Amino acid sequence: MSTSVALITGCAVVTYAIKGIGPLALGGRDLPLWFTSVVILLAPALFAALVVTQALADGKHIGIGADTVGVAAGGLVAWRFGSVIGCVVVAALVTAGLRAV
Repeated sequence: MSTSVALITGCAVVTYAIKGIGPLALGGRDLPLWFTSVVILLAPALFAALVVTQALADGKHIGIGADTVGVAAGGLVAWRFGSVIGCVVVAALVTAGLRAV
């Protein structure tokens, strides 16, 4: 078995184990309200952290370039119009345009 197959198998086993712990521990009961409200806030916070990291990361240093401006333009479109497709298209066009210049 290759290293890649072993790694993928290990990740799958750990993922299934983590997902199985919740229903096993709760036994069909509902989560407390305070816990549910915290879990709901985790996804947007994680997404924001990933976007900021990818938009500003340049190896080991903070770097602002065409991709950062593209992400900002896409974010502006998403904020004003709420269109995910428009956000992606504008971000791609602005980034490509700035890189071409």
